[in-house]
Amino acid sequence: MSQSETEKKAKLPSKWQAANKAIKATQVAFDMDERIQYEIRRQALEDGVSPSDQIRHILGLPCTRRPKRPRLTVSLSPDDYELLGQKYGIDPAKQLEIKKIVVAELTEFAQDKN
Repeated sequence: MSQSETEKKAKLPSKWQAANKAIKATQVAFDMDERIQYEIRRQALEDGVSPSDQIRHILGLPCTRRPKRPRLTVSLSPDDYELLGQKYGIDPAKQLEIKKIVVAELTEFAQDKN
């Protein structure tokens, strides 16, 4: 590591220095049979880990710690907020309110499955 890189790293807060390594990682996507993907996802769900961590486990690579706040994510476009705003009768610009209703709807969905 050059002196300027060392100086830059030293200026970063300690909690960000660990993230510096992750920034240099490259995400790799694997195209494989749907049944194989399903089995990896199913096993990850059973093990309580992400599909990414399941792949790392299969490959014998170290896995990340469990997240403090496990989350589900979905990408919502401005058009999606328009549709959800119409569905819930809310101004699409009120994204936080829409998010709260979505959480309630997802919770109801999961509870109905039990």
